[in-house]
Amino acid sequence: MKKENLKEVVSRDAHCFGCSQKNPHGLKMKFYADDAVLYSWLSVPNHLCGWDGIVHGGVLSTMLDEIMGWSAIYQLRRIVMTKTMTVDFFKPVYIDDELRVEGRVIEQTSEREAILEGKIYKGDDVLCAQTRGTFAIFTAKALTRMKIMPPEVLQGFSEYLDQ
Repeated sequence: MKKENLKEVVSRDAHCFGCSQKNPHGLKMKFYADDAVLYSWLSVPNHLCGWDGIVHGGVLSTMLDEIMGWSAIYQLRRIVMTKTMTVDFFKPVYIDDELRVEGRVIEQTSEREAILEGKIYKGDDVLCAQTRGTFAIFTAKALTRMKIMPPEVLQGFSEYLDQ
């Protein structure tokens, strides 16, 4: 898969650590989609290393959480929040490694819950980490009513959400 053959999915959030292009300390993840999978290509900057040039496992977990969340936004047309996720780490990831992160909806188990999957690859499809998570699904009205997301932030997602 190549970015040129995929649809770009644009985040408009100005503060998100994972996807904001304006957060100077963040990952600046950009997303591209086909019918079943959401992709992001990136390398992790030096200020997010654990020890000896290895990317901190918490940063890798954040990347996986972010790709799954955006997979739900794009494929389910809803905002989700992580309920649980289990991460398996297989290979070390180093600062400046070129990475491909993939996310997909596995199953929407009910109106309010879905199972998603995320994977991180480096190099020639070397699987470094993977996760499966359960996510709570919210309508835009519920997010506003529960004061989970301010209306102005929610507005930035409007092109992807069913109202």
